[in-house]
Amino acid sequence: MEGLSVAKADLTVYVHPSKANKVDQAVRRQLSSLLFTYNELFDGVILAHEFNFKSKHAKILPGLIPYFGVNVKAKLLVFSPRPDMLLEGKVVKLGKESIHVIVLGFCSAAIMMEDIRQEFKYKIKGGYGTFVSLAHKRHVIKAGSMIRFLVKR
Repeated sequence: MEGLSVAKADLTVYVHPSKANKVDQAVRRQLSSLLFTYNELFDGVILAHEFNFKSKHAKILPGLIPYFGVNVKAKLLVFSPRPDMLLEGKVVKLGKESIHVIVLGFCSAAIMMEDIRQEFKYKIKGGYGTFVSLAHKRHVIKAGSMIRFLVKR
């Protein structure tokens, strides 16, 4: 799928002195706090991380509580859709004027009526809304369908 990329980064993670004997756990927790949030530095949403320590040495920061900085090499899986990218998602809701889709299980998108191809018409079948193709009778978009769409903005 377009929009997914791997970013390699050299990071400095600051660890509280109480976690000095569990540095691996503290770094993992700090990196996990970045997951599923937009990060301007990577220009996308971080979905996963993997890291290695660059060295066994740490830099102590002066202050009231002397945190120490650990240098880490990280590989991050980043989701950053751009205009004209092709994405795939699962339809969760249909309305007369829109199709609501979940991409990668966490990101929502709405496809408005003006962006839906003209061959699709909204109909109610069995109490549920569907978009039915006028060109191909078996081509139906309903809740639970997987669709591909272009990112507009």
